[in-house]
Amino acid sequence: MSEEYIKSNLHTHSTFCDGKSTLEENVIEAIKKGIKVLGFTSHSMYPFWTESNMNPEDFKGYCRKIQHLKMKYEGEIKIRLGFEADFIPGITFPCHKNYAEFAPDYLIGSLHFIYQREGVFGVDNTPGIWAEGAKKFYGGDMKAVIGDYFALQKEMLEKFDFEILGHPDLVRKFNEKFPSFDENAEWYKAYLSEMAKAIAKAGKATEINTGAISRGWLTKPYPSEYFLEKLHEAGVPIAITADAHAAQNLDCAFDEARALAKKAGYTEIIYDIDKTGFKFCKL
Repeated sequence: MSEEYIKSNLHTHSTFCDGKSTLEENVIEAIKKGIKVLGFTSHSMYPFWTESNMNPEDFKGYCRKIQHLKMKYEGEIKIRLGFEADFIPGITFPCHKNYAEFAPDYLIGSLHFIYQREGVFGVDNTPGIWAEGAKKFYGGDMKAVIGDYFALQKEMLEKFDFEILGHPDLVRKFNEKFPSFDENAEWYKAYLSEMAKAIAKAGKATEINTGAISRGWLTKPYPSEYFLEKLHEAGVPIAITADAHAAQNLDCAFDEARALAKKAGYTEIIYDIDKTGFKFCKL
């Protein structure tokens, strides 16, 4: 039987990657906000790295600091150790074997780049990079761009043992302010239906992610309402997360996210995760 609603955030960044707040600043603010479970998920391309990802030299220090905070704030908040692990075919993978020495409680598997055809480009860097990559490598064919993105996500789901798929329709991030495709197009809706089934088949969870709201790109969370309905129909469990890059955003738009989840048919969400699996609470 599910617990009553428990406020949590399982997708948090800090100064160990591209976040603005330290680990402890996040913990202190989470306690103030009434958050009961806080999961840290630094961007990672382990064993490689880019500017926005954790440097491999910092991984052990990150883990030690989180363990210290777990003990320091025991009784006030539960703290979880995780990584938001990128997938780059042939290079880095969101799987527990790749992160075994750090013993994370969980992994978020995310795709921030498209590595297909003749090159690579970022999905969520800037609207300019997104548009330039689509034009350079796909001749502006957004159906092909997005098809490749979802194909890579499916490959990641099928091959690796992470627990949560991060922002599954990240391709929407700039579409509200800089439209590049029609989200009501039948081909796009078909992609979303297929993705929902693929997530369910892989036994993964996903998230209602409010990060693009706090960063000023969207006015509603992702996944979209249509996608969320399809995820519910497929039986995919969800967590409500802030994808916070600053402590003040740890519970950004959570009330709206809860309302959207209920509208889609959900009655419970994931509020915690550890090596024993997901823990659910009521919405």
